[in-house]
Amino acid sequence: MIAAVFCLIMTFFNLVSLAIAGWRCRLRKQPLDERLLLTGLENPTPPVSIVRPVCGLETFSEQTLRSTFELDYPDYEVLFCVQKKNDPIIPLIKKLLGEQPAGRGCLLVGDDPISPNPKLNNCFKGWQAAKHQWIVLADSNVLAPKDYLQQMLVRFTPTVGLVCSPPLGVLPRGWRAQLECAFLNSFQARWQFCADAIGAGFAQGKSMMWRREIVEQSGGIAVLASEIAEDAAATKLVRNAGMTVALVDRPFGQPLGPRTLRAIYQRQTRWARLRRASFPLMYAPEVFSCSLLPMLAGAYAARDFGFEPWTVVALVAALYHLPEAFANWALRWPTNLLSPVNYLLRDLLFPVIWIDGWLGDDFVWLGNSMTVREDVDETVDGAA
Repeated sequence: MIAAVFCLIMTFFNLVSLAIAGWRCRLRKQPLDERLLLTGLENPTPPVSIVRPVCGLETFSEQTLRSTFELDYPDYEVLFCVQKKNDPIIPLIKKLLGEQPAGRGCLLVGDDPISPNPKLNNCFKGWQAAKHQWIVLADSNVLAPKDYLQQMLVRFTPTVGLVCSPPLGVLPRGWRAQLECAFLNSFQARWQFCADAIGAGFAQGKSMMWRREIVEQSGGIAVLASEIAEDAAATKLVRNAGMTVALVDRPFGQPLGPRTLRAIYQRQTRWARLRRASFPLMYAPEVFSCSLLPMLAGAYAARDFGFEPWTVVALVAALYHLPEAFANWALRWPTNLLSPVNYLLRDLLFPVIWIDGWLGDDFVWLGNSMTVREDVDETVDGAA
């Protein structure tokens, strides 16, 4: 009986989480310009500095970096940050800058080893050089829509200290990339939007919009080195200031292209270890967010009610993943007929990743050996 009740409760909560995320990410009817006027900001479209740390050429580098210059916004600057003078991304950046009016963007080269986090080290010079009070830290693989800045500004209220967006997997090529969409979109993004809906949002480093004074009052951008992951440090900084982290209404895309299973697994275990190190009490129950345990509980309880275990397993899987596919389709996120299969495969892999998050401390990120162990003081070469 306990197993059956557990199965029913977890299935119900899964459906509720899909409904909450779908409601949070719904398309708004009210124009964005009107909503900006209701935020209470003195200037609904203040000047903004966009700091983009970059390292190496990726499949969609030109598309994502060019999108920064195609924003429908009156006044902003773009600061590209590179750590090494021979980085292969530099010719592309110079090409893009050459197409822009004077003062719209610049390239900053150099390294400031303020932490073991190479991305934060790369961002430091951009933060220092930013001219404006509103600053966005945006990863190089973020595909910015034309209303990128407005979508973040509209979420600011007097109690919000930081606005972020989790990555939304877009432009997947092949089933492996679709599997990564299953991790990023209706799983991780979904639960982040559920947390945001109850006022407990967490920062995500893909796109972070700051009011400069909030960071400076806490000691400056170097404070983000207090955690190995700058977004975890950002969450704690904002909460310690008595404010909240808010998410945009709809997440910004990250083009995936072709992916490998190894790359997917390494990325997910890296994120798992970082979450476990920064928020262990929040990380511990994550294993209950996938369908594997409810399916096992349903199979265990099946014979007590006269059902075959595999029949119940199939029913629970359908109740979990068919609504998930519908929610993705309704939100216009990448979905196809095989998406429920990818959701099931993801849920079979997730407990393995969750255990790996507890057992491991070290990982390699863009060629940099890093660790979440607090007793290690290491310096690494930078990458964005």
